[in-house]
Amino acid sequence: MSKADRRLPAEWEAQAAVHIAWPANAADWPGKFAPIPWVITEIIRQIVPVTPVRLLAKSDRHVVEAARCLKRAGLDSERVEIIEFPIDRGWMRDISPAFVAAPDGSGRAVGFRFTGWAKYENHTLDAKWPPRCARQLGLPLEKAEWRGRHVVLEGGAIDGNGAGTLLTTEECLLDPHTQIRNPGFTREDYEGLFAQYLGIRRVVWLGKGISGDDTHGHIDDLCRFVNKNTVLLCREKDSADANYAPLEENRERLQGKRLNVIELPMPAPVVFGNMRLPASYANFLITNGRVIVPTFNDPNDRIALGIIAEAFPGHVVVGVHAVDLVWGLGTVHCLTHEEPEFNR
Repeated sequence: MSKADRRLPAEWEAQAAVHIAWPANAADWPGKFAPIPWVITEIIRQIVPVTPVRLLAKSDRHVVEAARCLKRAGLDSERVEIIEFPIDRGWMRDISPAFVAAPDGSGRAVGFRFTGWAKYENHTLDAKWPPRCARQLGLPLEKAEWRGRHVVLEGGAIDGNGAGTLLTTEECLLDPHTQIRNPGFTREDYEGLFAQYLGIRRVVWLGKGISGDDTHGHIDDLCRFVNKNTVLLCREKDSADANYAPLEENRERLQGKRLNVIELPMPAPVVFGNMRLPASYANFLITNGRVIVPTFNDPNDRIALGIIAEAFPGHVVVGVHAVDLVWGLGTVHCLTHEEPEFNR
């Protein structure tokens, strides 16, 4: 595939499967792990009517546990392929390769380096997933290198419109002091490597992410494409809230960017163990005519679901209760990764 004609598909394009991992690390949800397998089961239950699922399970024990939970939930086992693979944590959005398409409909996997969000040490098993994933799918794997280095990038740090435009944040990729992914990389470095490996022609840089986000600024908690010219952007109306100023700045940054901007509300702060959690309706998954949205037992749940439904005409929009899930510092989009439909 020529690097000039490759394309990063948008999430709303046809998908062959959705990848998700069975929860195996109780430390991600300390004191609240018991309901998490059932939340994952519910997410899978919402996906399988429209898209097959590839489910990673860390060990034989987790394979058995996952199969038992899926059976109890009445799910069609033929729609869920369980893949035994040792993982550390399994946040599939961030550990997976990026998938790019050629004009003839064929595809390949682009393998970025995963370093535990430049924060956590337990990432070495997760980092081995891209080559196994590519082999599993029969796709060639291309190692993303720039300036002689294997580039660090998580899937939640970028969002594309399928037509050459990509969203990301300065906080995640350019902060020189906190959770540094690629020391010394500039805005121009990222724009060059995005063009080379993902076929991106325009990068829209936002500023900071939301409060409580331990990834330090992932885009999928604050702004998402819903079509090639339109984004949903989170907005906080309470000027005393920690999210107010950064989200207002991001709104200002989008002015003049030739994009339609639809405001998406924020839920009231979700706090557990004296810790602000990254609760956001923007962390939704789009898959084959369905949008699965995290909800938080908040009056804005209904408003957010309505706005997202209007943004995706013809899609079924469903909510999944995520108050327990977000204690792991991520929700539906963070846990999943779509596999585009390629010509094999």
